[in-house]
Amino acid sequence: MNRLRKMYCRAYQGVFRILIPVLPYRKPKMLGSTKDVAGILNKKNIDSVLLVTDPMIRKLGITADLEKSLKCAGIKLTVFDRTVANPTTDNVEEAYGLFRDNGCKALIGFGGGSSMDCAKAVGAQSVHPNKSLGKMEGILKVHARLPLLIAIPTTAGTGSETTIAAVIVDSKTRHKYPINDFCLIPRYAVLDPEVTKSLPPFVTATTGMDALTHAVEAYIGNSTTPGTRKDALRATNLIFRYIRKAYADGNDMQARKQMIYASYLAGCAFTKSYVGYVHAVAHSLGGKYNIAHGLANAVLLPYVLEAYGESAYKKLHELADEACISDIGDNDESGAKKFIAAVRLLQLDLGIGDKLDGIREEDIDELAAYADKEGNPLYPVPKLMDKTELAQFYRDVMK
Repeated sequence: MNRLRKMYCRAYQGVFRILIPVLPYRKPKMLGSTKDVAGILNKKNIDSVLLVTDPMIRKLGITADLEKSLKCAGIKLTVFDRTVANPTTDNVEEAYGLFRDNGCKALIGFGGGSSMDCAKAVGAQSVHPNKSLGKMEGILKVHARLPLLIAIPTTAGTGSETTIAAVIVDSKTRHKYPINDFCLIPRYAVLDPEVTKSLPPFVTATTGMDALTHAVEAYIGNSTTPGTRKDALRATNLIFRYIRKAYADGNDMQARKQMIYASYLAGCAFTKSYVGYVHAVAHSLGGKYNIAHGLANAVLLPYVLEAYGESAYKKLHELADEACISDIGDNDESGAKKFIAAVRLLQLDLGIGDKLDGIREEDIDELAAYADKEGNPLYPVPKLMDKTELAQFYRDVMK
């Protein structure tokens, strides 16, 4: 990246860093069970709600307890269960139609990040019915109070239950883009480990690595606060302690509980401190090839950390200390390299691998341009990279 552009990026990021203490960030109120949702809705005199989920979650019966409790409480429930991985503008349009036509007053995003992001986007569309989602791409383009939004994550990874972001794919162009606004932060997050029990081991692995990526990118960036550093460190510790246990035994409820809490903490961290180029590249891969976001992050993470080099050594060493990976006497470079090696070992132990299927050389320039546009100037990464440098990551992970 040329010097002038670097100066612009750092100045842009500096403004946001200064504003962090005064911006309206907030943490969602935590609920411990899906059974608590009906009481919240009744307390707020809400008698009609749209449940946004995906076909598999509904088919597995994971929403059944919630649906039953809402029915018993006399709350009219409308269900949209057609959310796809990497939710599309078509998904949002269809779900919003149900929300509008059934007079819904609240939204519940139930599932992984895709369902929660879809619910957020429906909320944004409901307050701007004549504005396309594409016009809301970027920062602070919604700027209106949404209907009550409750997030129920079924994966311990995306952190969408805490964030200002909804990531959507344009159905026509396949461009994947974030909508970022404080009003998109859910009012309530239901951290119920019971709804994560049926998660397959591979999804447990990739979504857990997604949470780790959130924590790491938030921590090593240049816009941290004491609070985000504390959350990121705690999340990293919990993930290294419990992800293998959750992967090996889906019924280990202690591991499930700690992983879903780690995801929440990591989400709180990156909501304020942002992510980095792992996410920028992963979003482009999800948009173009529909590669699952957690999988893309899991594979990309060590490659990007290595590319940051000495600019990230100190903070990666601190993460290694928190995760009990480093040894007394390690310098920053040694500690950082041990952390990256531990991430690679996680990839191996969790059956993730270090390559991704489907990437085509002829697409890389286009993909790198999308990543460059998303990441710069917004993401306060340790080392700035332009389109040409970002292109190497696609070649690193392609088979």
